[in-house]
Amino acid sequence: MTIANLNPERVWKNFYALTQIPRPSKKEGKVVEFMEKFGKSLGLETIKDEVGNIIIRKPATPGMENRKGIILQGHLDMVPQNNIDTPHDWEKDPIDAYEYDLDGEKWVKARGTTLGADNGMGVATAMAVLEAKDLVHGPIEALFTIDEETGMTGAFALKPGVLKGQILINLDSESEGEIYVGCAGGLDGSFTFDYKGEAAPKGYKFFEISVKGMRGGHSGMEINEGRGNANKTMARLLLPVLDKMDGRLASIHGGNLRNAIPREAVAVVAVPEANVSKMKRKVADIGKKVKAELALIDPNVVIAVKPAAKAKVMAGDVALNVVKAVLACPNEVVRMSNAMENLVETSSNLAMVNSDGRRVRIECLLRSSVDTAKENLADAIASVMTLAGGKVKYSGAYSGWNPNMKSPILAQMIEEYEGLYGKEPAVMAIHAGLECGVIGAKYEGLDMVSVGPTLCSPHSPDERVNVATVGKFWDFIVKVLANAPVKE
Repeated sequence: MTIANLNPERVWKNFYALTQIPRPSKKEGKVVEFMEKFGKSLGLETIKDEVGNIIIRKPATPGMENRKGIILQGHLDMVPQNNIDTPHDWEKDPIDAYEYDLDGEKWVKARGTTLGADNGMGVATAMAVLEAKDLVHGPIEALFTIDEETGMTGAFALKPGVLKGQILINLDSESEGEIYVGCAGGLDGSFTFDYKGEAAPKGYKFFEISVKGMRGGHSGMEINEGRGNANKTMARLLLPVLDKMDGRLASIHGGNLRNAIPREAVAVVAVPEANVSKMKRKVADIGKKVKAELALIDPNVVIAVKPAAKAKVMAGDVALNVVKAVLACPNEVVRMSNAMENLVETSSNLAMVNSDGRRVRIECLLRSSVDTAKENLADAIASVMTLAGGKVKYSGAYSGWNPNMKSPILAQMIEEYEGLYGKEPAVMAIHAGLECGVIGAKYEGLDMVSVGPTLCSPHSPDERVNVATVGKFWDFIVKVLANAPVKE
């Protein structure tokens, strides 16, 4: 049985269809075409805007024309991550998804890659609503945006006045039984260090140092768990090699996505032949300490050293300054929220460190639900980078979504959930970027919430979705649509 036959089949068959379409961020052309054809095949009004966002409108069922219009919103792109031992062409290959048992529950994940449940499950749910002929609902709009994961450019490009609904239900949350009413804003930081390449001194041997096996994960949702960061670990390994053993750095590569905790890093170093044994012992010693520190949260870390081919090394002190900057750069929860219990307010993810023969680029994603705190963190990181000789550039800033605890749709959804499942849902804010903040800035007065089934470890090959919660989520959405509030 494929995942297309799981219950509720009307959702899973659509999700399966999405797994067959390559849709990494910024390369969503195939899925945009698919969604446009999907809407038109249903005979529904279907709009593709200038950047590729898709809007599909479905009229109210008879007798529900007086209800407020509801916008079901999700994003079409996904985070493309695969393990090194899982070759995957993200522009051509489908995702190999399967069902499995874990602690007595049914889950779906992919073999060696991200699953795309973020936000494929939300998109598939909206698709099921659009094609269903047995549901009761008021006017429906489905908004499918592009490029959420690498800057929310689809949401930013959405023009005011296009959407007609008064209520927006974002389908991009990741815990069933929770309703989200706020999210963090974000800021991308890029820091560059120029260098010149030169030949290593005579008598130097080249080695590759690698950090692998870390869990990675979502840089917002899981930044508070203390998971290992491969870039920080690599800097810890390199510092004594460069600073105490006359080592030289030829190249460094760690992480490949701004919003994913980096799982792997690789560096090529050259050391004097007399220091080879010392270098290997030191790397092994630090590796042992790192594995002990992360044993409970990241138990599969592998740190290795092996011979490497000769290459040019970075001239001067640039490499050592880069390593020190990476070590000093915050990569953690900076502050917890005073407004909501157990909510991360401000954090930074040191996402990528990559050299290209001319420069090293360090990239971070800063998040905060308080704009001034985000600005303060940006100043702190910029100070570290400039002191180390780097050039600083910030871009892609977006504000958070401020909770409205008096939201009418929130009150209704709490009531509907309790009626279905005999308990109130948790009302939460999320330390991640949701498009509600961007869309809400364009449509003032839009009543917004965010919900979804239970996902774990998005943005990593460990991403999985709990099958039972998909059914609960579907029933909840159906109930909310059937009881949409009357227009005022």
